[in-house]
Amino acid sequence: MSSRRLVVLFGGLAAFSAAGYGVMFTVLDDFRDAYGISEGALGVVVAVGFFTSFLAQVLVAPQADRGHARAMVLLGAVATIAGLLVMAYSEATLGLVLGRILMGVGAGVAVPAARRMVILADPANLGRNLGWLVSADVVGFAMGPAVSAVLVGTFGLAAPFLVIAVVMAAYLPYLWRVHVDEHADPDAPAASLAFDLLAVRPIAAAVCLGAAVFVMIGTFDSLWVLVLDDLDTADWIANVGIIVFAVPLAVLGSTGGRLCQRVGPYRVGTVGLLIGALAVCSYGFLPTAGLMLTVAILHSFNDGLSVSAAGVAVGMVAPVARMAAAQGLLGGVQTLMGGLAALGAGQLYQHVGRGAAFGTAAVVMVILVAAAAVLAGPAFHERQGSGSAEAIPAAASTSSAA
Repeated sequence: MSSRRLVVLFGGLAAFSAAGYGVMFTVLDDFRDAYGISEGALGVVVAVGFFTSFLAQVLVAPQADRGHARAMVLLGAVATIAGLLVMAYSEATLGLVLGRILMGVGAGVAVPAARRMVILADPANLGRNLGWLVSADVVGFAMGPAVSAVLVGTFGLAAPFLVIAVVMAAYLPYLWRVHVDEHADPDAPAASLAFDLLAVRPIAAAVCLGAAVFVMIGTFDSLWVLVLDDLDTADWIANVGIIVFAVPLAVLGSTGGRLCQRVGPYRVGTVGLLIGALAVCSYGFLPTAGLMLTVAILHSFNDGLSVSAAGVAVGMVAPVARMAAAQGLLGGVQTLMGGLAALGAGQLYQHVGRGAAFGTAAVVMVILVAAAAVLAGPAFHERQGSGSAEAIPAAASTSSAA
């Protein structure tokens, strides 16, 4: 199957899955008001999905390097559908947590396998293709608030989750017909974990950049709707805000991926995340929803050009025989940090205040970016032309990652 078809196919899967997340984040205040769930408990609901995704990506993702990538994508899609159905009918914290666990497992199982197939199908254009996957993910996330705005008021909280679950179920036959070369790589290690890859300093640097991105995401996602609600902002404005924030990310995804590949992912990621940290800090102190939306729009343009940096960096420096393991390690650490950030932000917001929640996230982001710059070493200045066949280190050996 051509790389372009794979990108379209897996991009669709990412979009539908992200739409479920988009719905959840825009109805957090409804869960609080309708079911009496506290901000801290809602932070747990958001965080647990990140934690389970971390476990799935670290423990299961390496199996994609052993010839099971297609099966993992299908399994992940089914788990996500199940999670959406549970979220639709839950009215208590425990049910919402279970739904998030299933959704986290779904994403954790499917994403590294899909990335492996897309990267290895066209290594010379890994930046563009990973950028497209990011765009699809963001488009899907932006669809969530739109679906919520149309359906929740008329049909109730369950409606958007059910609609997205049905759409994803209809998508399964197309995933079933995916055909790729999945012969197990004889050089792929038998070990099921990928933590040894952190010994490769450029990979560790990329993981730090990815972790900083998800500190930002976890904090933003868990607090955005709650903050605007507490500022007496209409629900539709909060939903529109997420959509407006997502549009530049979606439009600039492939451009940002190519930029990371040509200029250097460590350079682009460092600059973009430092700007992002400044924006995150400002959300803790801006007095009106209008100002928050203005900063969010500018923030989204910056992120559109830089959020692909960690994935592109891993794709450029990871050994081919361990590509899914490396992407799973990156994704696992990202989701773990996102979960910790969501959990911590919810608690800080409830007990200390908005400034402490967003300010702490900004400080952690800066620390992680500084660590990435130190760990990258000479690789900080490296880049690959988008037409280079050496964008994937085909000759890298498994032993070099030890």
